[in-house]
Amino acid sequence: MEHHFFAYVSRMKFIQRWGLMRNTLPENDMEHAFQTAMVAHAIAVMGNVRYNRSYNAEYIMALAVYHDSCEVITGDLPTPIKHHNPAIKTEYNKLEELAAEKLISMLPTDLREYYTPLIAHPENTPEWRIVKAADRICAYIKCLEERKAGNLEFEQARKFVKKSLDQIDLPEVQDFISECVPGFTMTLDEISED
Repeated sequence: MEHHFFAYVSRMKFIQRWGLMRNTLPENDMEHAFQTAMVAHAIAVMGNVRYNRSYNAEYIMALAVYHDSCEVITGDLPTPIKHHNPAIKTEYNKLEELAAEKLISMLPTDLREYYTPLIAHPENTPEWRIVKAADRICAYIKCLEERKAGNLEFEQARKFVKKSLDQIDLPEVQDFISECVPGFTMTLDEISED
């Protein structure tokens, strides 16, 4: 029997993000998933090393890889639409649950228990909190990169996302923001200097 989960999820590269915004450099869900996984892993490692947390950094990284995978079915609904209307948010959550079930059904039966927590993830866990923080940091980085390219289209989004990041009370998240994010505003020559 053939199973098409991985072929389907690989289509994340065709889901464009920031659909209502003018982009100087388009970004797709697969690119975003990689960056989010990288950031989430770093935050988890910082938490373990600096704050005596007991995060499973590799699980968090895997969770981040798949955090938007349902969008291969639902598409990427822009934030102003998804989060600013409670009725739409409720219905979109139901759609995401159905999409998760559909994706999981595409896996071989003996693998489903391993992927279900990554696709149909519980949203009230410390691991998910790290992934959501990383997701927000990546949105902030996108805003900074667009601004660096001279695109002011993302300026309001930058302010909104930065305000939400400032409210995250995890020191490992704040460490990543203060220590690692500034490099994204620099040129290659600047980040290459010793």
